Amino acid sequence: MTQVPAPSSSSRRRHDREIISLAVPAFGALVAEPLFVMVDSAIVGHLGTPQLAGLAVAAALLTTAVSIFVFLAYATTAAVARRVGAGDLASAIRQGMDGIWLALLLGIAVIAVTLPTAPWLVNVFGASDTAAPYATTYLRISSLGIPAMLVVMAATGVLRGLQDTRTPLYVAIGGFAANGALNAGLVYGAGLGIAGSAWGTVIAQVSMALAYLVVVVRGARRHGASLRPDAAGIRASARAGVPLLVRTLSLRAVLMIATAVAARLGDTEIAAHQIILSLWSLMAFALDAIAIAGQAIIGRYLGADDAKGAREACRRMVQWGAVSGVVFGALIVLARPLFVPLFTSDTSVQDALVPALLVVALSQPIAGVVFVLDGVLMGAGDGRYLAWAMLVTLAVFAPVALLVPAAGGGLTALWWAMTLMMAVRLATLWLRVRSGKWAITGATR
Repeated sequence: MTQVPAPSSSSRRRHDREIISLAVPAFGALVAEPLFVMVDSAIVGHLGTPQLAGLAVAAALLTTAVSIFVFLAYATTAAVARRVGAGDLASAIRQGMDGIWLALLLGIAVIAVTLPTAPWLVNVFGASDTAAPYATTYLRISSLGIPAMLVVMAATGVLRGLQDTRTPLYVAIGGFAANGALNAGLVYGAGLGIAGSAWGTVIAQVSMALAYLVVVVRGARRHGASLRPDAAGIRASARAGVPLLVRTLSLRAVLMIATAVAARLGDTEIAAHQIILSLWSLMAFALDAIAIAGQAIIGRYLGADDAKGAREACRRMVQWGAVSGVVFGALIVLARPLFVPLFTSDTSVQDALVPALLVVALSQPIAGVVFVLDGVLMGAGDGRYLAWAMLVTLAVFAPVALLVPAAGGGLTALWWAMTLMMAVRLATLWLRVRSGKWAITGATR
């Protein structure tokens, strides 16, 4: 990155306090999100195998539909943080409201598409004849909660931009608890079966969205920000989100290609791949917490016209990412004998799993830096570069991964290809950060 004088020890401590205060609550909120599906699975699983299979298909569809709109959180965080740095809280909240209105409109559009096409979508995902009715029921009911889920994303971005990651943690914990209680009560107490699970989740999601809106509306009234929808502001939020949408779709394509290749390698390999991917995703949640802190901190520094402070914070977060990656890699290696048997007792799956898992451990320091740099550039509002960088990464990864079966490679070779993917991301992001072109100051980019 552009050279700046090494920060003093007091400066490093200040950055450390900022990173910890934002990253730790963000990690808690990130981990709480996938627990929703786990609770649903545990409760529905006791209804029978067809119901659980139906839930699995519907949950995969819902997760895919919602995850592509994660730019609602990322773009909003960066835009709000800049205005916070510039000292214009009214404008910051107004910007956040534009993101929330955009989320609501997108959610309504997704419902309009999902309700009539639910049976077809379930069929495309390969649900069996016995599971398909349950999947369709769950998908149709749960889709009613998508606007709330997207509002939660955008409102989370508002609060992160305001340097508040504690409120999202509290809301996530409350939503998780409500989801569990509602699911158990409606599935078994009211006897609604899988429909009860879907309604319980919808109610919990709507409650979370309302909790966020109460916080944001209070902030808007306190600082005199308008709550009305503004067409120009909504369009601007959408334009800012398009590059991040391209980035997210490219990343999803990487993961889909990897899974498709693993499936071609055989049942043993795809089973082992799924276990590794679950662990890889868990590590990603932890590392993403630092990236979220980066989005908020970098945006605030640039909004305050403090490019030097932004570069110092970037340097410190890169160090945090690298050290975290080393720690996680070591944990994977040392704890391997303990957690591998928890996932599978099949020795053939374990034999395929272990060498690939060591590759994942070796790649964690790379992943740690990649996630941080990704967060830094998001916080800087450098979405266009992130989109192109991820498209380049996809272009490099896809042919290499697809050649793995043809070349006689196994699961370990596939995860070497995944490591190459992360290395390409590291190279493209590092070049951008080093150039200094991302550090554009001002309340708007």
